[in-house]
Amino acid sequence: MAKQIIEENCIGCGFCERTCIVGCISQIKDKKRFIDSNACVDCGACQLACPSKCIV
Repeated sequence: MAKQIIEENCIGCGFCERTCIVGCISQIKDKKRFIDSNACVDCGACQLACPSKCIV
């Protein structure tokens, strides 16, 4: 199952986007991030990089 970002907990730091090995994370409103579930390979790198632990 692809990772998802809990938007209300996202602080907009961008660590997840820079860490993503397949480039499936992009910026949306208010510097928050979004994961394209069709491209996510569920490696977990973004989840480990997230300081606010908002990726599940």
